[in-house]
Amino acid sequence: MKTTKFLNLLAIALLFSLSLSAQKNYKLEADVSFSGLKYYQAIDLYKKAYTKEKSKEVKSEILFKIAECYRLKEDGTQAAVWYSKAITAKYDDPIAILYLADIYKSQGKYEEAIVEYNKFKAAKPGDKRADEGIKSSTDAKEWKDNPAKTVVNPLPLLNSEDYDFSPIFSSKKGDEIYFTSTRQGSTGTEVSDVTGMNFDDIYFSKRDNKGKWSTPALLNATVNSPASEGSACLNSKKSIIYFTRCGVQAKGVMGCSIYTASKSGQNWGEPELIAVAQDTFTVGHPAISDDDNTLVFASDIPGGQGGKDLWYITYDKKAKKWSEPTNLGAELNTPGDEMFPFIRDNGELYFSSNGLLGMGGLDLFKAKSKGINQWGNPENLKAPMNSEANDFGIVFEDGKNRGMFTTSRTGGKGGDDIWEFYTPEIIFALEGVVRDIETQKPIAGSKVKIIGTDGLSAEVLTDDNGAFSFKENGAARYINANTSYSLVVEKEKYLSAKGKETTVGQEASMNFFHEYELQPMQGPIKLPLILYAYNSADLLPESKDSLNYLYNIMVDNPNIVIQLRSHTDFRGKDAYNEKLSQRRAQSCVDYLVNEKGVAADRIVAKGMGELEPLTMQDGTLLNEKYINTLKSEEEKEAAHQKNRRTDFKVLRDDYVPKAPESSTN
Repeated sequence: MKTTKFLNLLAIALLFSLSLSAQKNYKLEADVSFSGLKYYQAIDLYKKAYTKEKSKEVKSEILFKIAECYRLKEDGTQAAVWYSKAITAKYDDPIAILYLADIYKSQGKYEEAIVEYNKFKAAKPGDKRADEGIKSSTDAKEWKDNPAKTVVNPLPLLNSEDYDFSPIFSSKKGDEIYFTSTRQGSTGTEVSDVTGMNFDDIYFSKRDNKGKWSTPALLNATVNSPASEGSACLNSKKSIIYFTRCGVQAKGVMGCSIYTASKSGQNWGEPELIAVAQDTFTVGHPAISDDDNTLVFASDIPGGQGGKDLWYITYDKKAKKWSEPTNLGAELNTPGDEMFPFIRDNGELYFSSNGLLGMGGLDLFKAKSKGINQWGNPENLKAPMNSEANDFGIVFEDGKNRGMFTTSRTGGKGGDDIWEFYTPEIIFALEGVVRDIETQKPIAGSKVKIIGTDGLSAEVLTDDNGAFSFKENGAARYINANTSYSLVVEKEKYLSAKGKETTVGQEASMNFFHEYELQPMQGPIKLPLILYAYNSADLLPESKDSLNYLYNIMVDNPNIVIQLRSHTDFRGKDAYNEKLSQRRAQSCVDYLVNEKGVAADRIVAKGMGELEPLTMQDGTLLNEKYINTLKSEEEKEAAHQKNRRTDFKVLRDDYVPKAPESSTN
């Protein structure tokens, strides 16, 4: 009887338990957690709800909600899996296709992303997000294949297996940083229902003389609390800190606010709230201007473009209070999220966005200053600063083109990691050698001078090997970027030579090399072939190019006086050849004086006739006796043609131009 009664009581208890279980609504609980942004908690509840749900329509919705939880807690791999399941289960909102495409893009699977964007475009014609996704995926492929020269590297001594992000330099020397981390050892003991990880705290690390960062340690307890502390900034004197603090309550995340604290000895004093908005909104990621009067931040307060926008407030020193927030406008802000601002010392605003066209996730952007508290023309920093992952939280060392940023790309230790970046300095050098054009021997002691379009000039002498060099020497830099140079090479008793070089448009270090062959002034100097009409002194048009060569020599050597000489072959009478050659030489002089403007007292015409046959390089004299020994008529004609030449001699190199005559009325 007791046994029967016990069994009856047990049966009643079991039925009661089953009744309670049947009445438990996991989906409703999951929806509450989801609304409270407790995605980590909601995932488990949605999965339980899915196993009990009978309706296909509701099941597809649950699959979508699970995907949403993974996406919002930034687990793209799992989000893609569950979005695919929702789409297969005929979830009726095409937004699942769009989010799947976004996930693929954030994983660098640009071809797969384009396929899904096209599916979304077919499902929702006219939705610009499809075209934007296709364009951004196409651009990302191009940027990744052709990255900028910037070098990026992880900083393993600063990073952990958890989330490490938003570094700032906390010393003027750049040898100390603050950053945010969810690593083990945080001030609070609770775990976030949003991420399933520890709450954020602010840590610091110092760099020694060898560039090694110390083991990160917690900032003092006045800043860090049992709540979450995040992205921060410091004023120009590093004496005031502004940081993000997010409160938590049982019903969900309360929101985030900006707090400030002043330096108190080696620590920070008690923080004070900067009241920007109600604590149900998110206000954080502060960035202070160089004059310490403007605070830019990210927030979802009403009046923006959607999502989280960039806003600013200004400080009234007399009233000792901050102004009402002002939105930075639609040129920077989008329906997506704009966050993690940083104001560089040159006035540029850097921030991250997933609403502007980018490579995937959050991308880093730069906006130029357009006036007081105004920025515009946002420019994607492209690869390698950006990647398919989240890239944000950038900071520059004061006055330097280097710094740190945060990324979740592969190659680090954990979810988000701190990386360094720098642009390799582009260094140019100009080297060369100077030789004698006839002997090919090096000319020592030649003066080589460079004159830049930037107004700077320098000169060096060639060494015993005829070599010269303009290289960076400590702080001295001779060849600068985006500059064109004129070169002049001079040596006593040689004709000077000129050259040009430019670094305009050159985006990589370069060592330029020039070879110069100087012409000795002694003896006759051959000119390119000058042609005349048959049995005439009239210049043929093509001969003017050869005379322009001589003109350039005279311009480059303004101190020389020359004798321009015309030669004939041996055929014809001596007197006739002499007169013909004189007329031809004078034709050349007349062209240079009358058409090119050479001073008449710098050039003398001399008809040589057949008096000075050409001496070949091997020493052979092309006189009449030698020519008559040649067997074929072709060889003889070639020899005669070589004798029919025009050359010049330098008579002196001390010419001084006459001063222009003054006119009187």
